[in-house]
Amino acid sequence: MTAAEQEPFDVGAFLTAAVPMVGTLALEYVETTAQRAVLKFRDQAAYRNHIGGPHAGAMFTLAESASGAIVTAAFGHLMAEATPLPTTATIDFKKVARGDVTATATLGRPVDDIVAELKGGARPEFPIHVAIQRDVDDAVTGEMTIVWTLRPNN
Repeated sequence: MTAAEQEPFDVGAFLTAAVPMVGTLALEYVETTAQRAVLKFRDQAAYRNHIGGPHAGAMFTLAESASGAIVTAAFGHLMAEATPLPTTATIDFKKVARGDVTATATLGRPVDDIVAELKGGARPEFPIHVAIQRDVDDAVTGEMTIVWTLRPNN
């Protein structure tokens, strides 16, 4: 099989296997590119909070997992050179989330700029912004910004 005939790398399947919490929460990878990732968390009674919505920890994990999908898609080919690590994360809870929720993550800097910094000997940092929305009405229930770095492996 030639490289052109190979199946594309399935970021969602990889992260589901590599990160047990993803499987525990049954997160669904809807879309994953180097600039954007969309993940869904289906309503599950075992992960509800005291007001009937998804627990804050589940929403944090959903958003962080969406950011990690972008990191894997954009920089997975550099794992021999650098280790991706989150450095900071802030989450704002805007509205009560109930039912299924979807996290949409977007990369805050161009991939090429980040790779150039790494290749130039720097330890690049880059933000990923995530919006968490109720599926029933698309209301934004939370927003997260997570800053990642690529730590050189030398």
